[in-house]
Amino acid sequence: MKAARPRLQLQASIGTHRGDREYQQDRVEVLAHPRLRGALLAVVADGMGGRSGGRLAADQVMITATQLFERYIPGSDEPQELLRTILQESHTMIRLTAISAEQEPHSTVACVLLHPDGACWWAHVGDSRIHLFREGRLQRRTRDHSYVQDLVDSGELTEAMARNHPMSNVLTASLGTAEAPPLSFDALQLQAGDALLLCTDGVWHYFGDHELAITVDTLEPREACETLIGKARLRAGGRGDNLSLAVIRLSARPAPPPPPRPPRIEFPPLEDDAAAKPGKA
Repeated sequence: MKAARPRLQLQASIGTHRGDREYQQDRVEVLAHPRLRGALLAVVADGMGGRSGGRLAADQVMITATQLFERYIPGSDEPQELLRTILQESHTMIRLTAISAEQEPHSTVACVLLHPDGACWWAHVGDSRIHLFREGRLQRRTRDHSYVQDLVDSGELTEAMARNHPMSNVLTASLGTAEAPPLSFDALQLQAGDALLLCTDGVWHYFGDHELAITVDTLEPREACETLIGKARLRAGGRGDNLSLAVIRLSARPAPPPPPRPPRIEFPPLEDDAAAKPGKA
């Protein structure tokens, strides 16, 4: 019989900033499960479509994710199927929104489902990213659905060159397109000390993986969010995109204290039977 994995403690924080854009079209949430303590769903959505169109798309992602997560039954429902349904239904709702609003809303999305024992599933579409850091190093990261990512994969560009490429914002997939987008999934087991970073391209565009790893590893989640937004704003030089991110850190749950020892009671020694009996006259 398999021993149950120990429950982990989770710390999470989110950050968002309009950047230098006129409109905020990003959305980010970390949702706690209504029935299983320690289970959460983190979602980042980067809306596109000009003015309110992008916000409509990002809002549809959050509404869909929240409703489906509330109905999710851990231990019974399939985790990857939950993520697949969130992406597929968000895509459908964004398409319907485009018809009724006479706009062309689209959205990237990155979402992570985490159970209290560290079991983790993630999914994404577009160039919003999920990073897993372990011991201050990048352990795993999502692969963008973008033109420059294809060039990196073919060896024509390095990661550093891709960040500054003039076509770095050209996507090959997003929610809301005429054709159903490709969906990318992963499943992994996290451990105490691990940290997750979900963010839009308005954040990761200004950092290498090593700097992200050091920031998330050494700072508390809230402080890491504030630091990354502050540095990205400075490096954008007045031309920054919307910024949204979520940081989640896992730590070992402290062992419960041992039960208090019962008080020690001293009993007087029993007297010898012979000595205890009265003598004959």
